[in-house]
Amino acid sequence: MYVPMYVPGSRGIMSAENKVFVFNIAGLPFRLRSPQDEGTVKELVQFVDQKVQQAMSATKSGSLQSAAVLAALNIAEELFLMRRRALREIEHIEEKALRLSQELEQSKNKGSSAQPVNP
Repeated sequence: MYVPMYVPGSRGIMSAENKVFVFNIAGLPFRLRSPQDEGTVKELVQFVDQKVQQAMSATKSGSLQSAAVLAALNIAEELFLMRRRALREIEHIEEKALRLSQELEQSKNKGSSAQPVNP
């Protein structure tokens, strides 16, 4: 989670575990704290910057504020679709595991009811 730096007059106090990162998105400078490593932050910043730049070219007004909202909606849509897909996949795996467990139990029960053969 990203947290803005302490701003004089605010009540926010940052944890010592968070590292400070300085970067630009759509040409605007940001200075935030995050517990993530530098590589992860760099990837996230590039991803968001790319989404904002795409939104800027799609907005007729050219407003950075409109582009930021559009980018946020696009990112949220991707997140929701990925979550939905992941949940469906988890359900599928759980159903398959239950089926296999039931088959194994049935197989075990059949094996225990069989009479041993004397050689």
